[in-house]
Amino acid sequence: MSNGLATFVDLNAVATHMREKLVDKKYIVLFAYNGTGKTRLSMEFKNLGKSGDTRDTLYFNAFTEDLFYWDNDLEGDANRELRLNTNSRFFIGLIGTAIDTNIRALLHRYVNFDFKIKTREMEIKDGDQLIKQTITYVSFEREMLIDGVSETIENIKVSRGEENIFIWCFFLSVAQMALDKEEGSPYAWVKYIYIDDPISSLDDNYAIAVANHLGQLLKDSSGEVKTVISSHHALFFNVIFNELKKAVKYMLCSHDGRVSYTLKDTTDTPYFHHVAVLKLLNKAARRNELYTYHFGMLRNILEKAASFHGFNNLSEFIKRNSDDPDGILHHRIIQLLNHGGYSHFEPQEMLEENKQYFKNILANFMAEYEFNRELFPELSEENA
Repeated sequence: MSNGLATFVDLNAVATHMREKLVDKKYIVLFAYNGTGKTRLSMEFKNLGKSGDTRDTLYFNAFTEDLFYWDNDLEGDANRELRLNTNSRFFIGLIGTAIDTNIRALLHRYVNFDFKIKTREMEIKDGDQLIKQTITYVSFEREMLIDGVSETIENIKVSRGEENIFIWCFFLSVAQMALDKEEGSPYAWVKYIYIDDPISSLDDNYAIAVANHLGQLLKDSSGEVKTVISSHHALFFNVIFNELKKAVKYMLCSHDGRVSYTLKDTTDTPYFHHVAVLKLLNKAARRNELYTYHFGMLRNILEKAASFHGFNNLSEFIKRNSDDPDGILHHRIIQLLNHGGYSHFEPQEMLEENKQYFKNILANFMAEYEFNRELFPELSEENA
């Protein structure tokens, strides 16, 4: 790798390079925009570790999520269940262990519903024959207050965000078993864990909690199992970047219609993520599609900029408007940045008043601390 940049003929070569890096490194953290080939790279990495019936990589990507699918009971509209494709080797040796207890301990960090992993016999029609088959499924339940009395509502359909966090916690509990290397574990074969975009369907604020938790889990492990984490999500990558300070950090780019790829070393600072987040915030502001979690994203940018420029806090960094002599509006803005309320799974659109505050803060920041206008052509168009 010369001057922090290396070119590869295909994703197999990229995966081979990453395995070579992991000989003496514990983690690789990789950023790539959607469509670059992150998921295909994870599969190339996995395939390099396959030989006959043996393999060495436990992976989480879009294929992992597809191992879980819903039966919504369209006829009875009552018994909704998330089924597990237990034909996959991912589940071998797992059902019957204490996996549900491990999942529950992780899941309740994020959500307020519960679940049960069950099995049952059912008849499947195969041509003219009925074949008995054992299926494994998850039923969800939630405590709800009805007429002042707490009741357990069973067989509920959870939201897509809640479903995704359940699947993530399922995988994370499996990863914990692999990291612990306990004797007799069905995952003693794991040498590498490859995680690709674990929060693809979750809102931006949730990225912080997932990245922080994942970072702590990996730092507490022995390091015997090596880990690769890839993401297109700027905020998630920024948090995991700072959690795993000793990781190898790359940006993956494709060129000439995906006939070659480059890895750029971003050892010092993931500066491009701050630019990516600013582009996202500017886009949301232009469309007036602003949600409360955007305040959290903006605060993240402002805090790093304030620290870089030597300010002690945001109150000093954000200038008071000339028409706000008593600082009332200024105080309101700081409060919004510090305590903007939001739900992880039900992000709320900002009030129109708060949208205007947000736009003013963002515009003033972009004007005061000038960025390359070629990266933000829309700003030049607006000022033309």
